[in-house]
Amino acid sequence: MSPVTQINRRWFLQGIAGASLILPRLEIFAGENSRGDAPQRPRRFCAMYTANGMCLPDPANGIDDWSWFPQIKGRDFQFGQSTAPFASLRDHVSFLGGLYHPNGVKADPHVCSDMWLTGAPLHNAKPGTYNTVSLDQVIAQHTKQYCRQPSLVLSIDAGVGFLSRTGTISYNLEGKPIPAENNPQRVFDRLFRTNQDTVAAQQTQLKKRIRLVDAVLENSKALNQQLGQSDREKMDQYLTSLGEIEQRLMASEKWIDIPLKDQDYSHLKLDITTESEPAEYYRNMFDLIALAFDADVTRSVAFMLNREDGMGISDTFPLKLGLTRTHHNLSHAGDKDGQLEFAKYDRFLSECIAKFLGRLQEYKDQEGTVLDNSLILFGSGCSTTHNPRNLPTMLAGGTGMGLKQGAFWKQEDTPLCNLYLSILNAMGIPQSSFGDSTGMISDSVFAEVPA
Repeated sequence: MSPVTQINRRWFLQGIAGASLILPRLEIFAGENSRGDAPQRPRRFCAMYTANGMCLPDPANGIDDWSWFPQIKGRDFQFGQSTAPFASLRDHVSFLGGLYHPNGVKADPHVCSDMWLTGAPLHNAKPGTYNTVSLDQVIAQHTKQYCRQPSLVLSIDAGVGFLSRTGTISYNLEGKPIPAENNPQRVFDRLFRTNQDTVAAQQTQLKKRIRLVDAVLENSKALNQQLGQSDREKMDQYLTSLGEIEQRLMASEKWIDIPLKDQDYSHLKLDITTESEPAEYYRNMFDLIALAFDADVTRSVAFMLNREDGMGISDTFPLKLGLTRTHHNLSHAGDKDGQLEFAKYDRFLSECIAKFLGRLQEYKDQEGTVLDNSLILFGSGCSTTHNPRNLPTMLAGGTGMGLKQGAFWKQEDTPLCNLYLSILNAMGIPQSSFGDSTGMISDSVFAEVPA
């Protein structure tokens, strides 16, 4: 790396940490409200990932009614035991089967979380790169002008983890992992603290933090030349984290004198940790997302509920729920008792997510509910036991965007990125392709979405 005496912060962050430049507000954009309000109903996106797949039991075990996927395709499907908590939301959820990442069958099965939202060729990455931009971050680039925070990246263990054992499912424009947050108190402070402090104090704090970022970046240039490969990767992750902070601070400055929506936070328990009861931890994290959507603080969220291959605290959650094996162990079970317990853990996640969807249904937008105006993606990067095909996928909400929910759609060997391209279209972000997509999915819940 050649020495550089002076460098622009935003250019540096763009090159090293993936932050994008903020363009000046030009007259061509005069139709947009100067406070960032969208000229149409809001469109939100939330991706939720669970590791290790879902239970698709061996027919010989006689527990087909515990299969995560329904047994009947179309609009006459019936919820199985593990997805029964969604029954009251039938008109707002759909199952999609037959999806897969073509690059996934060529890669180490443990990288399925890394590529879940990207579809990148991780088995044959270009020199100097690893991943590509994730779906949530593409959406964030288009929705950030309307909200206080470009995106919210959450996971069960926080940080980024490491390649093939990732702790995040979100990747920036350069394919670098975006550090996730897992502490409810810190998430709340980031999203809603502007309601508590004076405007002057907030502005002063923002300026101090930006100066701190500048100082760290300036000092890191010389240090980075002396680091080994492993330390360089750690530093690169740190700089990526600073880039995300920089983006958030710049976005916050535009909104700091605009009051947040008045909301009730009394149901939150912000001292909950990942060591607490799993249901209470997930409830609080989901409630924070719901409140963020209701107040339009952000319109792009990624939440990694579990990590692959037995990594992290959530592997023990089944034990805390009274089951006899860890999550990863259950995903490999072939016996009836093991597969039944795996399905019961699927049901636990269904209960948590169904409550989240119910909360979104309670919150109202000017047109429809928050759920109507949000696309909620829930799925895994493998079907069961590291199988990279027929990925369990559920899509909820979006009726305000033209989706017709309440179906089980399945078409074998359909690229998952075709679904992502369809999601972008429904979000009002027309693109010709995403990842290795071959087109949008047809004859599906998106059939009535304008092309």
